[in-house]
Amino acid sequence: MKLSLYALRNQNPIHFHRTIINRFYGTTSTTKQHKFQKRDWVFARIAPLGSPDLSMVPVLDQWVKEGKQVAETELKWIIKRLNSYKRYKHALEVSHWMTDRRYFPLQPADVATRVNLMYKVKGLEEAEKYFNNISQILRRPEVYTALLNCYTNEKSVEKAEAMMQQLRDMGFAKGALCYNYMMNLYYKTGTWEKMDDLMNEMEQKGINCDEFTLTIRLTAYAAAGDSEGMDKIVAMMESDKHLILHSDTYSIVAEFYLKVGQVEKALELLSKLDSMILTREKSYRAFNSLLKLYAEAGKKEEVHRVWDLYKQKMRILNKGYISVMSSLTKFGDTEGVEKIFEEWESEALSYDFRVPDVLIRSYCRNGLLGKAKALMDKGMSKGGIPWVTTWCHLANGYIHEDLVPEAVEALKKAISICPPNYKPSKETLVTCVEYLEKHGNVDNAEDFVRSLETEHIFSPVFRDKLLRFIKEEKLQT
Repeated sequence: MKLSLYALRNQNPIHFHRTIINRFYGTTSTTKQHKFQKRDWVFARIAPLGSPDLSMVPVLDQWVKEGKQVAETELKWIIKRLNSYKRYKHALEVSHWMTDRRYFPLQPADVATRVNLMYKVKGLEEAEKYFNNISQILRRPEVYTALLNCYTNEKSVEKAEAMMQQLRDMGFAKGALCYNYMMNLYYKTGTWEKMDDLMNEMEQKGINCDEFTLTIRLTAYAAAGDSEGMDKIVAMMESDKHLILHSDTYSIVAEFYLKVGQVEKALELLSKLDSMILTREKSYRAFNSLLKLYAEAGKKEEVHRVWDLYKQKMRILNKGYISVMSSLTKFGDTEGVEKIFEEWESEALSYDFRVPDVLIRSYCRNGLLGKAKALMDKGMSKGGIPWVTTWCHLANGYIHEDLVPEAVEALKKAISICPPNYKPSKETLVTCVEYLEKHGNVDNAEDFVRSLETEHIFSPVFRDKLLRFIKEEKLQT
């Protein structure tokens, strides 16, 4: 059985190709108190100003005007911190201020950071212009590698391959990082055979594969439906004493085995993941993955066991409650979901509507529309803001109760807050359009469909089918 690359990318909860490289090479925030993170330091003024429309320059200038000091190491820490928060524009402003206003000299690592920030804020062309104006003395391996990273993120295969060859020619391709960027590129573009060529080259040069190298290849094998290749990579990882495996590895493989129906092999890997969180990796992501995967394996008792362990070992956040509730919905256990929801309410955490959203979905799927509406009203009375999915769940619930006018209104509310490329149920969409057409509101139906197109809710092909349905009173499928 084969799995498509599209399906893997969209169903894998780890969102591998966007997150795993940052895990090993990116800037991540930490829960520990940093020596620069203190109330009387300029970061306390910068941190709350999250809007990209705001500039950090006046804040920094005012700090200096007040006669307060700001050290080079502190500014570099701020840049790293803002980058980890994805406040790229602000990080770039601080980087420029550091050199333009404080005259701190740039080091190659600073230049590499700025290349990446230029790309994220202004695009590839501006990043290339900046790179081309860098003095030769600052063009160290990390700077070339930063531009390579830009090319791979842009999926510019020709430019990335040319830069990789330049790194080889200059003798800069000595570590795993540049190879991993290329591995990530070939994964995203589906040219998996080139990944093996890179791994062979690394072996010939004596460059050790790190966890990213092997995990990205593992993911490509999963996308290709190659279980033998996956087993080979897992064996390589487990036999390498210098490699510290993370939960992602076992999660990726276990999810693959579940998708192809090899439940026993998946359970073996989940057992290893289970042991891992008991001994060394007590992470939220590992617990959430275990809950999800045990549910997909049909092991309800294991879901409850992991949840009890989760509560013993960690402080449960909203995401944890969402994970266990979503897992229990796979068993149709609405009563169990209600009990977890009551636990969440008793903790008085921030009112994240994604939590009641899970229970509302369960209610709507099980014909409990009254409970769904009551919970929606309760959440809104507490200041919660329904998600687009919440309105879609209600629309589906109304459809199943033959309350089509109410479904149309719920779907309109969903559309008004819908993010690009979100896909509501086609059944719900068709029923709503049919209702509008049958009640003589052809113009309203056409406007409704065009609003769906404007919000990128479905493809032009499906749009044309709906419009044809309106005009011909028959949906062609």
